[in-house]
Amino acid sequence: MRKWTISNLAHVPYYADTVADRGWTTWWRDDGISLANYRAGLEPMLSGKGIPCGYVAHRAELYLGSVLLIENDLESRPKLKPWVAALWVDVPERGQGIASDLMIHARSEAAKFEIANLYLCAVPQISSYYQTRGWRIVETGVDGLDVFEMATV
Repeated sequence: MRKWTISNLAHVPYYADTVADRGWTTWWRDDGISLANYRAGLEPMLSGKGIPCGYVAHRAELYLGSVLLIENDLESRPKLKPWVAALWVDVPERGQGIASDLMIHARSEAAKFEIANLYLCAVPQISSYYQTRGWRIVETGVDGLDVFEMATV
């Protein structure tokens, strides 16, 4: 039995600062983007009106992890959309299936928007993680990343 809840970020907006902190610290801190600008990018997700959107795994009020559905996560592949992005689970909570549940939830929500395929990019070192969860590599070495695809149905 799952020991956490997954909520749309629009329904739990008090997690937006935490989602921003984890994403910015992990992927953007050293790229010249400020935390405030990264956080501002989450604002459209708080409307709850389609993509972009975010989902948060939590146990009561404890943040466990999050994932985003965004239009594009790789500028060099503008025709591929939408993307599962910024998948994060706090270190003490890893290994319980939270990340898998977040991806499954994002996929299910994308299907509700009548989206046929989702995309994801990751560094090659963790490609096997996504492959074992049903993601199919469609390209390697794109700006140093592997590009994956998954059908929503």
